[in-house]
Amino acid sequence: MEYFIEQALTYTECLNKIRMKYGDRVTILYHKNIRIGGFLGLFAKDGVEVTGFTSNNVIKNVTSLGISNPSGMGLSGAPPSPPDPRKPLDFEEEKKKVIAAANRGDPTLQTVLSEIRTLKEKVEANTAGSQTEDHPTLCRVEEILGLNDFSPAYCQNILDRIKKEFSLDALNNYHAVQDRVLEWIGESIILYKEDKFQRRPRIMALIGPTGVGKTTTIAKLAAIFGIGNSGRRPLSVRMITIDAFRIGAKAQIEAYGNIMALPVSYVEDYDDLKKTIAQYSEGVDLILVDTIGKSPRDSAKLGEMKQLLDACGTQVELYLAVTATTKSSDLKEILRQFEPFNYQSVIITKLDETIRVGNVISALSERGKSISYITDGQKVPSNIQKATVVRFLINLEGFQVNRVKIEGRFPSDESEQIQWR
Repeated sequence: MEYFIEQALTYTECLNKIRMKYGDRVTILYHKNIRIGGFLGLFAKDGVEVTGFTSNNVIKNVTSLGISNPSGMGLSGAPPSPPDPRKPLDFEEEKKKVIAAANRGDPTLQTVLSEIRTLKEKVEANTAGSQTEDHPTLCRVEEILGLNDFSPAYCQNILDRIKKEFSLDALNNYHAVQDRVLEWIGESIILYKEDKFQRRPRIMALIGPTGVGKTTTIAKLAAIFGIGNSGRRPLSVRMITIDAFRIGAKAQIEAYGNIMALPVSYVEDYDDLKKTIAQYSEGVDLILVDTIGKSPRDSAKLGEMKQLLDACGTQVELYLAVTATTKSSDLKEILRQFEPFNYQSVIITKLDETIRVGNVISALSERGKSISYITDGQKVPSNIQKATVVRFLINLEGFQVNRVKIEGRFPSDESEQIQWR
């Protein structure tokens, strides 16, 4: 038995071609209308494609295919007549016949069945993907992330990770999903690790935009180091301010110095700053430098400030102060504009003035920046602490936070002591 497929403009022409090639020993299985010829889909003509087989024993071979009433009856017959509409089709029986024919090697049927399977797989995949996209757990997580002001890119990263790591059934457990999301958020928060071995004097300088609270933060740092906390011994601390021209700045830092009994010095230029630091090089543990706030868009002024701070020497630790109330897009721009200073870490101020911290977490994560301290309120010496992952996670709105669990997952290192050399 040999299968054949022939094409022509009409059914009669097809039969004639088949007779010339195979003689009368043929059986027509089926035919279909097609488009023949043309170029790039143009100028094609209507045609017919006929599929059949040759055999010495036509009836026997047709029966072996499981087709009791073949579509063609030989070359002498007319095109196959349509089924009797009065007689209902037995679809299961017809299905068995087609499968039997395919199993016996009919290439056309096998191709069709393969295409049907591929199409079915694509439909099922698209249906599953649509179900995942619209799953209530994903919608809820996306809503909560947006509520907390996480950036669109950060939100999409979290959602993509959920789709990758959770099956459709696992998504039904919302609490398990939100616990994992909290862990992922915590893992994206980079905490600054202080060098445990410090040279005397240690020099810390704050930079940042106008109005972020640098002077108050300098005073708070002076307090926690000069008065001592968490078992640390009080250090010998000095404060230097370059911000003597802002109205009230000098009086403000003087008041802080008087409260804590810490000396305050004022400098105007590079030479003054270098000379003052040299004077404190002996017998002082820590020098804190307050700077003038600069707009991140004023590159000329930022360049001047960088040159002035070069007087602190190569050992200076620069910290960028930004407020928690700044939207994530502006935060990323501030982080980028101040990068020429090579700041070690970021201090987040005014955390008490917002209930949303997703902007801070996403901006710092996307720029790969660490957090050293967070401040909230104006009280000195209180209202400042080393940054912890837990503090940010408990500030998230809409999440059910198990504090004991996340404290175990993200322990703080407050007990670490600085050793001087």
